[in-house]
Amino acid sequence: MHTSDFDYDLPPELIAQTPLEPRDSSRLLVLDRASGRISHRHFKDIVDYLRPSDVMVFNQSRVIPARLRGRRADTGGKVEFLLLRRESPDTWQALAQPGRRLRPGAEVIIEPPAGKTSGAIGPPFAKGGSGGFHAQILASNEDGTKMVRLPADADLDRLGYVPLPPYIHHRLEDPDRYQTVYAKDLGSAAAPTAGLHFTQDLLVKIRAVGVETAFVTLHVGLDTFRPV
Repeated sequence: MHTSDFDYDLPPELIAQTPLEPRDSSRLLVLDRASGRISHRHFKDIVDYLRPSDVMVFNQSRVIPARLRGRRADTGGKVEFLLLRRESPDTWQALAQPGRRLRPGAEVIIEPPAGKTSGAIGPPFAKGGSGGFHAQILASNEDGTKMVRLPADADLDRLGYVPLPPYIHHRLEDPDRYQTVYAKDLGSAAAPTAGLHFTQDLLVKIRAVGVETAFVTLHVGLDTFRPV
């Protein structure tokens, strides 16, 4: 078996750029394993395929606003970080662009998104322009990631952008649409997208037919961005 066996053509115009409302109105492809018959339904119809003995497990990880944008303190060149994992109160593992040019010791002035201001300035970093702050590259890892120092009290909700997939080019007006309705524990660099189509009403209907629901926290990290 080769990964190329799973290649298929997906025209860009068929990739949805904005989420549907309500969430469970998205399409659902159903394969009958016994007959091989394929049918097209809506996600809310998933209840028709569940039984009272079933258990559904949901990942309640919540996406952090992990994309930070700024400029090098020395050259003014643009820099972008994607925070992956918090290693200590002021240290993060992150992807960086342009990664090769950011060597240990380099400083970056993080700039808040337009319309946002930052009140999170922690020592030893000086406050940057427009309410930003200085971040510092601590180390380069063998896997291509960086260790980045940020103020321990940096408010990512005010400073960061939601890290949308690269095939989404439209701005997301409501960041909560890239969270599941049951998201709880902050820590993911990307959404556990299989759960984005569930609504609170749909969860009520699922439980009403006798399906048991359980919740786990599995944060989405670096591996989701790596090629298979």
